[in-house]
Amino acid sequence: MIRDITIGQYYPAKSILHRLDPRVKIVCTLLFLVSLFLQKSILGYAIAAVFLSAVIHLSKVPFKYIVKGLKPIIMLLMITVLFNLFLTRGGEVLFHKWIFTVTELGLSTAVFMAIRLTFLIIGSSLMTFTTTPNALTDGIEKLLHPLNKVKVPVHEIAMMMSIALRFIPILLEETDKIMKAQIARGADLESGNIIQKAKAMIPILVPLFVSAFRRANDLAMAMESRCYRGGDGRTKMKPLVYRSRDRIAYLVTIIYVILIFVVGRFVPFHIWIF
Repeated sequence: MIRDITIGQYYPAKSILHRLDPRVKIVCTLLFLVSLFLQKSILGYAIAAVFLSAVIHLSKVPFKYIVKGLKPIIMLLMITVLFNLFLTRGGEVLFHKWIFTVTELGLSTAVFMAIRLTFLIIGSSLMTFTTTPNALTDGIEKLLHPLNKVKVPVHEIAMMMSIALRFIPILLEETDKIMKAQIARGADLESGNIIQKAKAMIPILVPLFVSAFRRANDLAMAMESRCYRGGDGRTKMKPLVYRSRDRIAYLVTIIYVILIFVVGRFVPFHIWIF
């Protein structure tokens, strides 16, 4: 399960998405995520699915690799769907047994919520799959640059976000090593109830936190020994410049958002799967 977590990992490939300016990918990803909340009809989600499929095809990231990142959140997704399915009231009653009642509105809300969360995770993951941590840092810093005028430490914020993303796969690999070491010493991490499984995780969390603090201390010492003093006066080896493909990406995303907004405004909510 640990190896199935792909959040924050970069997938090297030669695609047009990898060559896009990181600012374009950040802004377009945010627009896509916002678009998922602008409509509540099957037609709108079908348009979002076509758009997302086209982006996945252009990214040249294997679909199996993308789907693998969904495995760790399946349980959270199922809980969210069940809560919406049984607790949302409205429309015709489709099923009733004891305290469980499924209505037309509850079923459609649960289906839409599952699709929305899936698209949200895949869309945000594509940004990290196609963008290196350094490029992502430069893009965030450039987008937030106007906040420097109000004394916001933009460079430090972007650096912290980049380090956090960079350390996700490292900590996952460290967790996998610790779990295998504990299992080799006879630890049982699978059997038992929830409380027993939670107690079994303590021998994993303690060395993991120790390792994380040690890595953080080593990184701080390395940055200090190289005289790192923040973003003042620093230059970029690869300055960000908008190209024609970046403007086309902006245009396509804006057209998609406008289409989604129109569909969400004029297509009734009751037009759903059935």
